Amino acid sequence: MVNWIWLFFIVVGFLVAAINGDVESVTQAAFDGAKNGVTVCFGLISVLVFWMGMMRIAEDAGILHKLAKLLQPVVRFLFPSVPKNHPALGYIMSNMSANILGLGNAATPMGIKAMQELQKLNPNKDEASTAMSTLLALNTSSITLIPTTLIAIRMNFNSMNPAEIVGTTLIATIISTTVAIFVDRWYRRSRSPIPPLKG
Repeated sequence: MVNWIWLFFIVVGFLVAAINGDVESVTQAAFDGAKNGVTVCFGLISVLVFWMGMMRIAEDAGILHKLAKLLQPVVRFLFPSVPKNHPALGYIMSNMSANILGLGNAATPMGIKAMQELQKLNPNKDEASTAMSTLLALNTSSITLIPTTLIAIRMNFNSMNPAEIVGTTLIATIISTTVAIFVDRWYRRSRSPIPPLKG
């Protein structure tokens, strides 16, 4: 569906440019967009390599393990259906730790592994379990302390203060995560079977 939407915008853009006799500006914009894309990607690579290196140092120093321990009660509350020592919990905690540090790319492999482990616990393989839905909601909304990727993009576009978004990002992600958890819990309750009436 998204591909059709993009195709619609591209076709309409070319048609409007052709009607206005300004096809050259569309071509120039396409080349400029490609150039900016490559520039941003190179800038992101350097920042992501730095932060992923820092993450590895934090992992070797035991900081991630301590952060995961802090998150353990929260994870147990959010994923009550997952057995206590199941591998999925470790992947979930690593995924959440990476997201909190703004390392979405580093969090993705952990999220995929967590989903694979949760699928093993899923009694209905054709439908996402409640734990899988919760993990997806948390990944989408994720509280972020350091928005690494956004800071890198702002640096690439010569922002005067690329890190000034840290406070607003933290507030926005706290709100989005709170809403995601609330909606997830509400949906769980609405989907839970109604106990039969006695008598």
